Amino acid sequence: MAKVESFTLDHTAVKAPYVRLITEEKGPKGDLISNYDLRLVQPNADAIGTAGLHTIEHLLASLLRDRLSGVIDCSPFGCRTGFHLITWGEHSTTEVAQALKSSLQAIADDIQWADVPGTTIESCGNYKDHSLFSAKEWAKKILTEGISDDPFERHVI
Repeated sequence: MAKVESFTLDHTAVKAPYVRLITEEKGPKGDLISNYDLRLVQPNADAIGTAGLHTIEHLLASLLRDRLSGVIDCSPFGCRTGFHLITWGEHSTTEVAQALKSSLQAIADDIQWADVPGTTIESCGNYKDHSLFSAKEWAKKILTEGISDDPFERHVI
């Protein structure tokens, strides 16, 4: 079986919330793709409920693209502690953390239900499983704790 970097990470050593570069890989034509760990809550200590996480996912899909060039995908971890962010090219973890912070601030302060994309039966595979209230509460909690651009030492941006 292929080795997956995320499964070799010592989840007891990290200090969430943080942004971590998981890997940079070059494609056969030289294109660079970067994979980031956007860890919102401490592994094995907390988990974001599915409805709130689902709403955060839909919002980050748009908000991060507005703030960061080259976003390919932002997908939740199955453990419900954060997201993978995949981008073309490279960005510093500070740049990604700033984009994440700004996105979470928008969720906490500005977003209304009408702003959440993909919440209809036609546009979402589980459209009933959303909670903007939960998304806003988690965004506020994460922002209060501060987002670090280092997974092991708290360096809040």
